[in-house]
Amino acid sequence: MIDPLFHATAVEAVLAAGQIQLDHVGTDFQVRKKGKIDLVTEVDVACERMFRQMIADRFPDHQVVAEELGGNEPVRASHCWIFDPLDGTNNYAHGLPIFCSSLALEINGEVAVGAVYDPSRKELFTATRGGGAFLNGAPMRVSGLDTLVDSLLVTGFSYGVHERRKSLVDLFEAFLGEAQAVRRLGSAALDLCYVAAGRFEGFWEQHLKPWDTAAGSLLVQEAGGRVTGLDGDPFDVRNGHLVASNGAVHDAMLAVIGDWRRAQKPGNGPAGV
Repeated sequence: MIDPLFHATAVEAVLAAGQIQLDHVGTDFQVRKKGKIDLVTEVDVACERMFRQMIADRFPDHQVVAEELGGNEPVRASHCWIFDPLDGTNNYAHGLPIFCSSLALEINGEVAVGAVYDPSRKELFTATRGGGAFLNGAPMRVSGLDTLVDSLLVTGFSYGVHERRKSLVDLFEAFLGEAQAVRRLGSAALDLCYVAAGRFEGFWEQHLKPWDTAAGSLLVQEAGGRVTGLDGDPFDVRNGHLVASNGAVHDAMLAVIGDWRRAQKPGNGPAGV
């Protein structure tokens, strides 16, 4: 059984991060570049510092892996919190209200708790392994649509899009020819939440980090959906690529991706595939 304190901590942390985010909306917060098109704000850092202090106080033997302050360290502890303090930073920096905080607890290598909070819409998505998925406390389920032509899909482009644009756009175009419509919101964590909530039938993306997908992948699974790699193999938060769906359109999505993969030149496909 998962300790209820872990779930409570996850909820408290993402709600606190969401309040920090809202408090800075419309202010002259600092923004800097950590890559050609990859931004970080002082809000990202403030949220992460808040969370690291929370875990240090409550669970000093737990590890934190987060995006901004030492996100590349290897996992050494049995309990590892995987935190994105502000997913959708580029949206946030431009005043677009599509952003969130995303937090997962990994116990002995398996994601056991997930929480994502969208402060703009006051939507709290939570899940525990084997305990179901919830939106603001109400049970959440994936959609029942079973054909791509009736499906609303979503994807994202990595910060390396300038170097990989043809490969990414080719796959986007392939899905445009099969789905009812395809969206691109700029927050992988919310994309996964929206699959779990039945708002999208499927999501795919490449070149992701564990904090992008750890919480959201659990939400999809606990809401009755399916998550794999782009190659159809079992999903691993450290593989960097995934397909998440309501389950009913998953094989059809993998078929589109398979056709795209076969048309790719060597080295242009998703990492690890």
